[in-house]
Amino acid sequence: MWVTMKRLDGTLVAEKIRETLRDKVSILARRKPLLVIVWVGTNRASETYIRAKEKACHGVGIAFALIHLNESITSSALLEHIRALNQRPAVDAILVQLPLPPHIDTDRAIQTIDPTKDVDGLHPINQGKLLLGDPSGFCPCTPAGILALLSHYKIDPQGKHVVIAGRSNIVGKPLAALLMQKRAGCNATVTLIHSASTHIEHLTKEADILIIAIGKRHWLKAPMVKEGAIVIDVGINQDEKPNIVGDVDFDNVAPKCAWITPVPGGVGPMTIAMLMHNTVRSYENRLL
Repeated sequence: MWVTMKRLDGTLVAEKIRETLRDKVSILARRKPLLVIVWVGTNRASETYIRAKEKACHGVGIAFALIHLNESITSSALLEHIRALNQRPAVDAILVQLPLPPHIDTDRAIQTIDPTKDVDGLHPINQGKLLLGDPSGFCPCTPAGILALLSHYKIDPQGKHVVIAGRSNIVGKPLAALLMQKRAGCNATVTLIHSASTHIEHLTKEADILIIAIGKRHWLKAPMVKEGAIVIDVGINQDEKPNIVGDVDFDNVAPKCAWITPVPGGVGPMTIAMLMHNTVRSYENRLL
């Protein structure tokens, strides 16, 4: 029996978040919040993401700056750029655009960012606060965006079995830690599956909410989903045409779902909206 599928419209919800932030920024008595992105190299996908973030900043009223560094830069030179930004009072938010070139120590670069300016929420201090349920840290933008999307559509994870495919530090791990917390909008039973998991289809078919973040085009197929499930697709891939597609085989999976995110227009806009939210919050924290 097929169910009536509804789309979780991330573009719509992200615009509502930006409207709230725009109103807040418009009445700030002092300077605008400032987000600085550090980009190393010439990765074309990174350039696309950076331009989307810049556009979102301008739309909200956040000042934006890009530090574009040559791909041959040394790790130590990159760290000096980050440390200099840490010391600038007018810089509220620092984001190192990933991925970095192979010769750069990514972990060390992230750990060098002042955690009070780490609006990506990837610094170990912010990740630790997330694990402990301490709201004073910054939550990574994609997990925060997923929760905001569910909240907007009044989908409560409490008591539901959530299966997350993917164990990255950016999505899978922090999202699992967030959803299992004892607070409103969470309280889920979480299973995290990955490349070494066994009986994957059995686990995905048990899920009330499926969140797919593994970076493989159309990985989730219809037989892996139970009827009436909620499916969140975090993937961004290209097909042969090339079109942007997700990790979910949308056309075949969607008819079985109660709710599903499209790609594009689902999680992506929410991630950028939460980056704007974290930037404004960092600015407010610094004023206080």
